[in-house]
Amino acid sequence: MRNLLTLLLLTLAHFTFAQSNLKALVGGTMIDGYGGTPIQNSVILIEGTRIKAVGHQGNLQVPPGYEIISTEGMTVLPGLWDMHVHLMINGHSDYTYWDKKYPPLFKDVIMPASAKQLLYAGVTSARDLGGPLEESIAVRDAINRGEIEGPTMYMSGPFLQHEPYPGTEQFRWGVNGADDARQKVRKLANAGVDCIKLIDQDQMTMAEVRAVVDEAHKHKLTVVAHSHRPEEIRRGLEAGVDCFEHTGQATAPEYAPEIMAMIKERTGSGKKLFWTPTIEGLWNYEYVRDNPEQLDNTSWHLGLPDSIIQDIKESIRFPQRLPYFQITPYRKPTLKRKFEQLSTSGVILLIGTDSGIPMKFHSQSTWHELDVWVNELGYDPMLAIKSATYWPAVAMGVDKDYGTIEPGKFADIIAVKGDVLRYIALLQDVDLIIKHGKQVK
Repeated sequence: MRNLLTLLLLTLAHFTFAQSNLKALVGGTMIDGYGGTPIQNSVILIEGTRIKAVGHQGNLQVPPGYEIISTEGMTVLPGLWDMHVHLMINGHSDYTYWDKKYPPLFKDVIMPASAKQLLYAGVTSARDLGGPLEESIAVRDAINRGEIEGPTMYMSGPFLQHEPYPGTEQFRWGVNGADDARQKVRKLANAGVDCIKLIDQDQMTMAEVRAVVDEAHKHKLTVVAHSHRPEEIRRGLEAGVDCFEHTGQATAPEYAPEIMAMIKERTGSGKKLFWTPTIEGLWNYEYVRDNPEQLDNTSWHLGLPDSIIQDIKESIRFPQRLPYFQITPYRKPTLKRKFEQLSTSGVILLIGTDSGIPMKFHSQSTWHELDVWVNELGYDPMLAIKSATYWPAVAMGVDKDYGTIEPGKFADIIAVKGDVLRYIALLQDVDLIIKHGKQVK
């Protein structure tokens, strides 16, 4: 009798495991990430952490033992990527104050909270560009081990630049000569970073910039560089930078012809050039300034203690006074033209947000960026989604495992009620989130 009871309990345990390990998403309209025609009445079979099969209700049956999750009336798509986030900041307006007070809480409180907010916004992969080395690696690895919730993170660790700004030495490393540049890159590579972040490269010597890029490529690391000023772009292109960030150029009405010629020469060579314009933070500033109710959205409170929440709230209580955005009303009129120039130059655009900057929260920034691209800048919604799914995975060299919904890849999948291609803003409230086969929401 005891043996029979044991057998029954083992059978039940096995059945329960199978139920949680095998999932079928059934009924929704599926966007696979490649940009083709969506699949109606889709069926996605998930086994463990990966996708087993993809089809529709006419050609793919759900085998026995699968937990069926209805996606009827929903758009199903790959989990989103955000290619420019800063886990160490959470929307506070005073960087000098934040950088002095909160570094002891980065690893165990602030960065985990930022990661969780991203995940619950439907972002299942993200690239962090500029943060303290030890904490960045620790948080990434804790997520990968399943100890904390968050997207699959790709970390640059500290910025590399000519000289760190006062008080930022923990996450900004100065470069003094080509040999030092190579040594700094090797140190980051040996620590396990996923990419290298350059800023203010126009203040470096060309030998230093080339050394950073060359050494990074020797370690099979992509180099991501700021594009605030024309000389930053020129030097980055000459050295072979892989991806540029921001639209930059301050209030200049457009990119200069010589810069566009260099970009087109690079893209015409057959070598991919990626660009993350991070439009939304600037585009929406005046709206947020005049309609600050959205700052009271409590989604950005997730994982943060009340003391930090109150500190952030106090710092953004007067949006119109923030020094960070005073030039923004003069920059906004230039953004559409610059975006148009980039989108027709041959560069591959990536969704990224600079999430964490003043008033820009990890729980909201990614869908806001997509919304601005589609509804303000007229970008094709399918291409925008591809820029938030397939292309980021390609840029990071992980497209064998991520970026699209197809057999063999990790089951990173989200779903929302309604038609995302017609109403991209539906992504502000993701109804279903699955990361590595586990249902998060």
